[in-house]
Amino acid sequence: MDTSAAYPTVPGGPLDVDREFYAAVATSPGRTLVEAFEIPIRTGMAWQVPAGHVCRLVTVDGPQVGDLNIWSLHNPRERFWAARTRQLQAAHVTTYDRLWSNLPYLRPLATITADTLEDYGVDAEGGRVHDTLGTRCDPYVNRMLSGDDDDFHCHSNLTRAVLPHGLTEFDVHDVLNVFQCTGLNEKDEYFMKDCPARPGDYFELFAETDLLLALSTCPGGDLSVPLWGPDAVDPTDFCHPIGVEVYKLDEQVLQDWKEPQVNPYAGAHGLRLRPDPAKS
Repeated sequence: MDTSAAYPTVPGGPLDVDREFYAAVATSPGRTLVEAFEIPIRTGMAWQVPAGHVCRLVTVDGPQVGDLNIWSLHNPRERFWAARTRQLQAAHVTTYDRLWSNLPYLRPLATITADTLEDYGVDAEGGRVHDTLGTRCDPYVNRMLSGDDDDFHCHSNLTRAVLPHGLTEFDVHDVLNVFQCTGLNEKDEYFMKDCPARPGDYFELFAETDLLLALSTCPGGDLSVPLWGPDAVDPTDFCHPIGVEVYKLDEQVLQDWKEPQVNPYAGAHGLRLRPDPAKS
């Protein structure tokens, strides 16, 4: 049985990444820091990243999982599509992987340019980092499993974070779990492990268009203690902030870069007849 990728990369094709360009972005000495802040534990924040800028997420003083949402700044209906990114790139992403948007737009919103955990690879249990497999923790599942209401979840953090930007809970979507170590066990069940990040580790994105990003510092912290069942522990002592840095790049680095355009499919969907080229 052929187990090669469902969508193979063809040189020069839409899935082929210009690694030379993104390596130059990652190593450019001419970048300028234009914004920097920390997201406190168990909360969320949203911020803008202009096209052609770089955004770096940093575990400033200890391991911490972050749940990331991404929207096109000027059209929030266009947003990160975890499932298609999983198919076009990988279930766990790293340097040179692209984060794709939903239909009908289907274009790269961002490209990963640096990842200090890139060499983590696959551990003994099959765990890998930065996953698109799972999604954000939320108060609805918590209520279903425990019978209790609790607002300390990534879904709620992201909801609060985007309200000042004119978005609502309905705009919060499946996440990229940054710094999170996950996999599928022998029963094909999703599992989570201790976050392997250490102080100073970072994950860096290049904005392919003007973006709005929102990140929740997961209330589960570094996921090193049980969150459910009789052995559950309050994870507050295992939570850390995540730093955010936004950099402007030297124009020379960007001289040949062009913003990806939205997908050109005409959108007929079989609802109307298209002209027959042979008769035109």
